[in-house]
Formats: sequence, C-alpha cells, structure tokens
Amino acid sequence: MKIVHISRTDLIGGAPRAAYRLHDGLRRLGHESSMLVAEKVTSDPNVKLYVPRNGLVHRLARTSRRLKLAMRRYAENLPDKRTYFSEDRTMYYREPLAQLPASDVLQLHWFADFVDYGALFEWLPAGKPVVWTLHDMAPFTGGCCYDLGCGKFVEQCGACPQLGSSTTADLSRQVFQHKRKYYAKLNPELFHIVSPSNWLGEEVGRSSLLARFPRSVIPYGLDTRIFQPRDRRIARDVLGVPQEAKVVLFLADAVNEYRKGFELLAASLAEIESIPNLFLLSVGRGVPAELGRFAHAHIANVSEDRLLSFVYSAADVYAAPSVADNLPNTLLESIACGTPVAAFDAGGMPDVVRPGVTGLLAPAGNARELAAAIFELLSNDAMRAQFSANCRRVAVAEYEIGIQPRRYAKLYEELLRRAGGHFPLEIAAPVSNEREIANAVAAAAASSSAT
Repeated sequence: MKIVHISRTDLIGGAPRAAYRLHDGLRRLGHESSMLVAEKVTSDPNVKLYVPRNGLVHRLARTSRRLKLAMRRYAENLPDKRTYFSEDRTMYYREPLAQLPASDVLQLHWFADFVDYGALFEWLPAGKPVVWTLHDMAPFTGGCCYDLGCGKFVEQCGACPQLGSSTTADLSRQVFQHKRKYYAKLNPELFHIVSPSNWLGEEVGRSSLLARFPRSVIPYGLDTRIFQPRDRRIARDVLGVPQEAKVVLFLADAVNEYRKGFELLAASLAEIESIPNLFLLSVGRGVPAELGRFAHAHIANVSEDRLLSFVYSAADVYAAPSVADNLPNTLLESIACGTPVAAFDAGGMPDVVRPGVTGLLAPAGNARELAAAIFELLSNDAMRAQFSANCRRVAVAEYEIGIQPRRYAKLYEELLRRAGGHFPLEIAAPVSNEREIANAVAAAAASSSAT
C-alpha cells in the first residue's frame, strides 16, 4: 500500500515524533509510506519538505492570507493558563496539497498552521480513504489543543476562556462552525478517526463535530531495542548526575508549557523532606524555574533516541505532572527503559501508568499527592525494582514498534476494501487558483495604500 502522512513536522514535538514512528514502522512492514511536512528534521528521503511557491505574486498572496488570520486580535488578553490555539485557516491555503505524493490512503496527523482545513476537506477526492490520528483535542474544538475542562466543544465553542474572550461569536465559535461545515461533507465509510488513548477516544465520542465517524484506539509505538534499560552508572556518568542521588526526571518539549506542570512538580518536590540526595534532572526547551533547596540539572534538548534512553536510565523515577495530555511518548519511552512513573491521573496517562504495576497516580493537579507518590517510589527500592521489571514487560508486549503499524495496515486494508480498491491520489497541477491569488494580491495592495 501507498500511504501518505501529512504532519506539521517529522520530529519536533510529541505528535510529529509519533507520526514519524508510524511512518517508519509501516516502511519496516514493506509498505510505501511517505510524509509531507512543513519543517523537516530527519534525513529520511521518504519525508518530503513542502516548498512554498516562489515569485512575488505567491508571496503577496501568502502575506495577505496571514494578515487575515484573526488570532493576533486576542494577543493582549491571552491568559497564562492556556494551551496552543490554532485557526482552521493557514497562510498556505491550497499550496501544500499540490505537493502531496500519490497514495492509496491519506493519513492525517497534527497539521496546525500548515494545512488549511477548508482547502484540504473541500479538495479531498471522493472515494479517498482517510485516517486521522488525533494527537490532541484541536480537531474537534474551536482551536484549543486541550480544553482544560471547559467542555464547550460538546455543543459549540464560543466565549473561549483560552482566548480571554467573553464574546459568544468569537474566533473559537467561528472556527468551530467552519469545521462543522467541512466535516459534514465527509463520508463515514471512508473516514476513520484514530485515538492513541482511551481518554481521547471518549472525548471524540462527546464531540458534536466528530462523534458520527467510526473510531479506533491504537496506542503509539516505539523501538524497544533503542529504548531499553542502560547501565545506570554509565548513564549518570555521561550526564554528570551524582551516582548516589535519588533522581527524579522531568522531560517535555517545552519545560515552561503550562499543561506539562513543571511548577506543580516543583511544589511536589518541596513537600519531600526525608529523601537524602534528592536530584531533579529536567530536559526540554526553555529555562525552568530555580528550585533552590536541592540539586537540579537541566539539559536544553535531547532529540536522539539512543541518548534519550540513557537519560531515562539515569533516573529512579520519571515524573509526569501534566494536567492535560493524550498519550505522551515520554511515558512509553520511560517504561521501555525500565523507569517507573509518578503521574497525575489526567487524560490518557492512566493507559500507561498503571498503579501498582508501572507506577503510581495522583489526583490531577494535586501537588501534595504527587509528592506522596514520588516519595513512595524513591523510598522503596524493592517496589521500584519490581515496577521497573513490569515497565519493561508492558512496553515490549504492548508498545513495541511493530504492533502499531500492523493495526494501522489492517485498518487501511478495510477502508480500501470499502472503497472498492486502490485509489491513487491524483493531484491536478495547482491551477494555482489564480483567481484566489489575484484577489489576495488586490487585497494586499488595498491594505498597503490605506496605511
């Protein structure tokens, strides 16, 4: 089968890493998998980098579309406690679609600020099987990646707390209505939703936008030959971590992202008084807050998987204080390396963090209870050793890299059977939508003359 994945990037952040691992797993099974991305990090020749069309006309068109995006109107009112918010429109409009390779199945991932919802779903050929893996809630909200308990997506968004808006007909309501219009044209027989976690699948079931589509829960996978327990002494020596320390690890793409909960972890560790040589190792973009009372080392970024396995192996406990999350790759990576997890009972994390087996859970947002979980894991060596063995067993049995792509391949085959065979994705050369470009250029010119 020929599968084409659309993703914002191929490796930066959790969702792109998961997308790339699926792509890689499908190729290992012998399928012709390729990706189209806006930002390429890997050297994989099967990942195609979208290249914006050059020339003054096209640049003016993109500039005009970017100026029409409404998110900037809310910049001054954005609250601190929010998640990433994206519109359904992008400055690229139809341009990326003209660079899609041919395929039998179109596999969608996280494509915020890259692929325009309207351009994609209005262009989508009839009879084309499509699978959309949801890496967060954005596809069925008015734009937020996680609603933080708001719940307005169940009916229709508006007066969005993450925009700092009290207006019903705000950007979130507009985006929501646009998505409703686009999704109404899709055929449930050939359009399938995949959720990596049970929690996200349940949220899709509550959604007034996507509940009518069939859905499956297929967890992420990873290469358990790369993510495996490493010699702890060597790992600590390489990373400069004291050999005698009790090490708590925190890892996130951006350490200061609100929902990842670094501040809550700091509050939790402040509660722990009787663990000698407590040491926090944090990894991710950004500068974490100073903790003061105990030792703390920060690594700005680690993207290479083999090195990451040494980071996990250097820790006694991996702490996951996220207040909202789907199925973090970090949880799978940690248990594959035999490092038990202390986490909040939030989102899809209980799928991996199983109390008494692979780690311990605390009520979401409760720093004191998280501290108790971390303390219990650090102070009981025998229990931690048993959890470590359980972690490795669960990772190999349930998340090994071959399991996920086989389940996807079976799903693709079923959708192709319903479609009556293979339908190569034929893309007409972008008529370039000359009228749309001309209108955009005229609008840009009018805006320029008015200032």
